[in-house]
Formats: sequence, structure tokens, C-alpha cells
Amino acid sequence: MTPAALERSKTWLTQGDLRPTRQRLALASLLVGDGENRHVTAEGLHDAVIATGDKVSLATVYNTLRAFCDAGLMQEVTVDGSRSYFDTRMDDHPHFHFEDSGDLTDAPAADLEIRGLPDVPEGYEIAKLDVVIRLRKTR
Repeated sequence: MTPAALERSKTWLTQGDLRPTRQRLALASLLVGDGENRHVTAEGLHDAVIATGDKVSLATVYNTLRAFCDAGLMQEVTVDGSRSYFDTRMDDHPHFHFEDSGDLTDAPAADLEIRGLPDVPEGYEIAKLDVVIRLRKTR
């Protein structure tokens, strides 16, 4: 981990009021250490952290990703109700999900128009609207 990645990771954790433990720093450096946004699965992040030589269990990766989400540092994007991706970009934006590779990427929001939504039940408000555009290769 470079000094810049370490500093960026510590700052990111501090923004979420999270203590910079060794394991959190190892995961944070992979997520935000280079300043780029990421879409990761817990399994993919686990593989990446193991490749760096750090010892972190898959359960710890899941728990830490949940803590990052709870702290407002990341958001969870669920695809098909069964696969979760964790996104470091926190503004509202749509996603492309590539069915063949399983990749999730940001989709351009400029052309997206949502013209109307159904009335919500009394006593409720819309907390968030997720747009995931599922793509498959043409034949």
C-alpha cells in the first residue's frame, strides 16, 4: 500500500466515523486507495485482498462491506435479488449489468428520464430508486 493510498483510505474511513483497523485499511485501500470508484462483490474483494498477502476471512469482508455501507461510504446494488455489488460512488446513478461476465459498471445518466412513479402508500416516501440495465450479447 502506497503512502498516498494509506492516507486516502484513512481519510475515507474517518468520513464514515470508522476506526482504521488493519483489516479495514487493507480493504479500503483496494476500494479507494487510487481515488477511482469501484463496483465489487465480496468474493472479488476477498480474492483481491488475499492476493496482496493480507489474511482476511470472507466473513470479515462481508461484515466490513456492510459496515462501510452503514457508515454511508458505499452503497449496495442488488442484481436479480441474489447478487450484491458494492459501489464506492455515492451519488444517484444508473448501472449496466453485463449478464455474460457478471460485471457491473456505471451507466451514463444524462439520457435517463424517469417520467413518473406510482403513488406510494400513505405514511411512506421513496427512499431510493435503483436503475440496473441488464445487458446480454446480441447473437
